[in-house]
Amino acid sequence: MRKIVALKRVLYDALGHFNDDDGWSMASHLAISALMALFPFLIFATTLGSFLGADSFTEDIVHIVFDTWPEQIAEPIASEVINVLTVPRTDLLTYGVVLAAFFASNGIEALRTSLNRAYRVTETRSFVFRRLQSLAFVFIATVGCVVISVLLVFAPLIVRVLVANFEWLEPYLGTITVWRFAIASTVIVLGLIAVHVWLPAGRRRFVDIVPGIIFTLIGWLVGSTVFASYIDNFSSYVTTYAGLASIMVAVVFLYIISMVFILGGELNAAIRRYFEARARVPK
Repeated sequence: MRKIVALKRVLYDALGHFNDDDGWSMASHLAISALMALFPFLIFATTLGSFLGADSFTEDIVHIVFDTWPEQIAEPIASEVINVLTVPRTDLLTYGVVLAAFFASNGIEALRTSLNRAYRVTETRSFVFRRLQSLAFVFIATVGCVVISVLLVFAPLIVRVLVANFEWLEPYLGTITVWRFAIASTVIVLGLIAVHVWLPAGRRRFVDIVPGIIFTLIGWLVGSTVFASYIDNFSSYVTTYAGLASIMVAVVFLYIISMVFILGGELNAAIRRYFEARARVPK
């Protein structure tokens, strides 16, 4: 009974602060920022990947980014992304790609602002430090995607060698599609850990951010499944928005996952406040 009461208090506190912190508006800001940062990030990543010799990088990064999206949402966006990324680019480290990296970092800044509000912390770090940190996130994410792309090229060969020497492993190795989904999911988890630990002001222990990350992952799974089912059975986006339907669907989807992401931060903060309040109660 006591645990149920504590759970209710934490949830009410998180939802109340989400509303007080303009969570609905921040989710819109985060969704639009994410959409605006997506193409610059992919352009920068593809150009850098080509420069480093990852010839199949375009298809791989599209899989890494969109494999965890519902197919109804990802397919039309992914096709447009491939059209954009297959345009020949030779301007690595010129103004165009540098600007692409800068605009991609705006999405990181939107994550920072959302989490600072959720954790109720005041940003004291300089603008230059924050922007360099955001650019570092973009660059590290890009290099990570390049490494994953290279690994995916060698994955079938590695699987064949393992099966040839250890036949009992064959049922557990799965297909390249399974590996892509597993890698994309791992990237999401590591990304969530990184942004909760390093982006907001102040310090948090790993154990302090775990509940919000678990909530975010479950919320994204449930929210994307429900939204995909809605698109399949009830949506009129195509008739309402015509050629803009895929963009509108992506915006709504990103709004849902942005809202869940911010709620994850609010949940972490609410749990911390609850334990701090309990610590102050005389025993």
